[in-house]
Amino acid sequence: MLITERHRLILELLKEKENVKIHDLVELTKSSESTLRRDLDQLEKQNYLKRVHGGASLLQRKREEPSMVEKSTQNLKEKNMIAKYAAKLIEDGDCVYLDAGTTTYQMIQYLEGKNIVVVTNGIDHLDALLEKDINTYIIGGSVKKVTRAMIGSNAYESIQNYRFDKCFIGTNAIHYELGFTTPDPEEAQLKAKAIALSREPFILTDHTKFGEVSFSKFADLHQAKIITNEEESIILDKYKEKVEIYNVAFENT
Repeated sequence: MLITERHRLILELLKEKENVKIHDLVELTKSSESTLRRDLDQLEKQNYLKRVHGGASLLQRKREEPSMVEKSTQNLKEKNMIAKYAAKLIEDGDCVYLDAGTTTYQMIQYLEGKNIVVVTNGIDHLDALLEKDINTYIIGGSVKKVTRAMIGSNAYESIQNYRFDKCFIGTNAIHYELGFTTPDPEEAQLKAKAIALSREPFILTDHTKFGEVSFSKFADLHQAKIITNEEESIILDKYKEKVEIYNVAFENT
């Protein structure tokens, strides 16, 4: 079978199933595993898909953005592991920025008793922070319904009044060459500014975000450290060339 025909069949199956295994492609194309791995590597380089353990996955749409309700039900165990580890990095006396998002929200349960100041753009974060008796500031702006985040020009102006020891930022996508991205340019602008204002910036991400690209870039890989549960060394080794990675999967084994 010609390589162009194999690629067409691979992409058609991906559109239908979103995730495919190597053995499924072997049956479909009647080709060897080594040939198909080369095909998947080539298609990944062309940004048609991303490699995952044992196969490939369809890339998310550039402007696709799940709601807070949808995100709150996805990868809960992994997000909690990441959040717990991230919270341990916060020390008494720190001034911290917590980005809006489900993983940063999970951090708050582990902040009780810490003598810190938190600035956030996450509306959902407020009650949880106040319940923990944490000195809290929210930046002003317009409210984005999907992510329940404060965004816009007023939020951007507001955040510039602060300086942070550490910031903890969520992301929709991480790509080895294209960096950290998110669907909304206004949220991207705010994330970028928080990173610039922080002595030590961290990106919180589960394993599903690696190899993805979203619409708006907010940082290069070298501009922040990553906290993740990704276990695949074939993925992590490549990223470690550009960014420091804290792997909670290994921390919890």
